Amino acid sequence: MIHGGARRGRRRVRPLVMGVALVLAMTAGAAMIAGKGTASETAAAAAGAAAPGSPEAIASRLSAMLQSARAVISKHQAEINDPALGDKHLGADVVIAEATANYKAKTGEDPESYPPDSRQGRLIRAQMDAIRDVMDNAQDEINKEGVAFKGFIPATFARLVNESFAERVKGDAHIKVTAPPELVRNRKARPDDWEKQVIAGKFRDPAWARGAPFAEVVAGDGGGKAFRMAVPEYYAASCLSCHGSPKGSIDITGYPREGAAEGDLSSVISITLAEP
Repeated sequence: MIHGGARRGRRRVRPLVMGVALVLAMTAGAAMIAGKGTASETAAAAAGAAAPGSPEAIASRLSAMLQSARAVISKHQAEINDPALGDKHLGADVVIAEATANYKAKTGEDPESYPPDSRQGRLIRAQMDAIRDVMDNAQDEINKEGVAFKGFIPATFARLVNESFAERVKGDAHIKVTAPPELVRNRKARPDDWEKQVIAGKFRDPAWARGAPFAEVVAGDGGGKAFRMAVPEYYAASCLSCHGSPKGSIDITGYPREGAAEGDLSSVISITLAEP
C-alpha cells in the first residue's frame, strides 16, 4: 500500500535505465530549445516521450489531468466568489468538459480513448470520477448567495480530488500537491523526505530544465518497489494576489503572502505508483 511518505532508511532502488530523470530532463530541455518555453509545454513534451502505458506516461498524465481540472476552478474563481450570483452553472459535467478540453490541448490525447482495462485508463477514469465527486459535493457551497470568499480555491479543489482519488484506487497510486517547506500552508501538504530532496537537489538547481519532472524507482512500503515522479510548478500572475507582495500581508484566505514573483517555484505535484 502507498501512503505517500517516504520511510527513513529506505532502500534506494537503482533508477530506471539511463535514469528516468535524465531522459525526461533531456526531452524537456530539447522542448525549451525548440521554443516551447513554458513549464507546462516542457512537461507535456517530456510526457509525450514516455512509452504509452509506462509508469512515466501514467504519472505524467495524472499530473496533466489534475492541472487541467484545477485550471477550470481558477478560471471561474471570480464567479465562485461572487456573492450576488446564485447558481454558478459550474456542475461536474461543465468542469469535466472544460478539464478534458484543457487536457487534450496539453497532451494531444482524449482521456476517453484510453482502454478502460489498462492501468492508465483505469487511473485516469478514477481521477475524473474524483473530480465529479468533488464538484457534486461542492454545489451548495459554491452556489451560496450573500457570501463572497467561500474557500473553494484551486488548491482546496486539488486536495479534495486527490483524497477522493486515493479512496478509489486503494493504494495503487497516490497524488499529492506539495511545495518547498517554507511555502506549505496546509500541514497535509508537507513534503516527505524524498520530495524535499527533489525540491532542493533538482528543482532549485539553476541547471535543471524548467518544468522538467524528476522520476525514479524507490523502495516502496512492504518491501516492494514504487515509481515516484515529481512535477514542478511555478507561480503565474494569477497566483500573486494571494502569494505575491507585500510579503507578510494577509491575503483573502487569511494567510500571510509569501512575497513570490511570477515564475518562482511554487509547488510540486508528487505521484507515486505501486509496483504492478
